[in-house]
Amino acid sequence: MTDSLRLFFALPCPVSIAQAIVRWRTDQHLPGRPVPAENLHLTLAFLGAQPAERLSTLYQVAESVRSQPFEITLERLHCTPRGLLWLEPAQSPGALLQLADALRAGLTDVAIPFDSQAFRPHLTVFRDGAALPGAAPPAYRWLVDRFALYRSDSIPGGVRYRTLREWPLQ
Repeated sequence: MTDSLRLFFALPCPVSIAQAIVRWRTDQHLPGRPVPAENLHLTLAFLGAQPAERLSTLYQVAESVRSQPFEITLERLHCTPRGLLWLEPAQSPGALLQLADALRAGLTDVAIPFDSQAFRPHLTVFRDGAALPGAAPPAYRWLVDRFALYRSDSIPGGVRYRTLREWPLQ
């Protein structure tokens, strides 16, 4: 039997930004299940369950992606009908869109399936939540200088995301 891993490519949220988001989120008293600070990220491509044997191919795809570092600002709060609350940019940086496109094109070239919904950059802060009036976030800005492949593991009470490998933007 083949081992299956639940995987995704994402931008890791810097620790200082994650801590600031958690402080703001706590002060808002928003309903829902908060995403743990260590799980905060911005997904580039969700791969879902993949055979462990595909890891080397995924690493090769990531190594072939070229992108310059860029700045991102998350400044808007959005609530989906499914109760996901996330932070998103008012305007997506072109370099971010190019990075996501290049990664997705590489996955397509090697026939690795991924969630093909249109890319909408966001960082989920709550599940099973609802936006409250006046809960406008401050602007969270950081220099994106790397992306990573993550593994999602189910644990009692939720999930834990573990970085398998990172690639610098240069």
